[in-house]
Amino acid sequence: MLLAIDVGNSHTVLGLLDGPGTSPDGQVSVVEHWRVATDARRTADELAVLVQGLLAQRRSTVPAPVTGIAVCSTVPAVLHELRDMVARFFADKPSVIVEPGVRTGVPVLMDNPREVGTDRIVNALAAVHLHGGPAIVVDFGTATTFDVISARGEYVGGAIAPGIGISLEALGDRGAQLRKVELLRPRSVIAKNTVEALQSGALYGFTGQVDGIVTRMVSEQGLRHADVAVIATGGLAALVLEESRTIDHHEPWLTLIGLCLVFERNQ
Repeated sequence: MLLAIDVGNSHTVLGLLDGPGTSPDGQVSVVEHWRVATDARRTADELAVLVQGLLAQRRSTVPAPVTGIAVCSTVPAVLHELRDMVARFFADKPSVIVEPGVRTGVPVLMDNPREVGTDRIVNALAAVHLHGGPAIVVDFGTATTFDVISARGEYVGGAIAPGIGISLEALGDRGAQLRKVELLRPRSVIAKNTVEALQSGALYGFTGQVDGIVTRMVSEQGLRHADVAVIATGGLAALVLEESRTIDHHEPWLTLIGLCLVFERNQ
């Protein structure tokens, strides 16, 4: 059983996975998962208490022991502490921390490949594994990222836009007569109150942004939409799915699956 840890700017997602080498059908399956707030102030000791507590909580329903650990992080301070935690508390387990130099099997066709977040490379690997290439991954997190993968599994490039959640928060902070609202689907696009007006602008505005950028990315490659798998992931993906005209697949555990694949490649 692999413990995969994906550290994002706002949330950290942990999962227990059966990899292609151990699952009966040769596929990656997520057996258990957790989502906790990312806190750059947590020490290696605090992280160990958190991880061991989550594992102990599910030991009765997921009795198989952890046999390996795979980690990726977009927060350098947390990555440093996680590295220390793995070395001190899980020294007997094989581990992979995704960073430059680790084999992923994804060629990165960027001006500076080291600038690309490891989570985006891991997502590209998982996207091709699940749906083949060419593909576009739209990750709805603190930022909304768009990642383009070629038919040969190469990371071609992408785009980064402000995330839905932080955009709403900024509007609530800076708008004198506005407020912070829960991101839900309003009754209609033409809202009748301020709360639903904010929800309408966020939901349909960001859906239009996603469809517009994806359409341009497909066109720029000289492809048809039918030739490209468009995959949504991230915490806020589910809300946009029903409104989008371009998203084909929803893979909430895309990064965890990619971490499992990277772990297998490095054993």
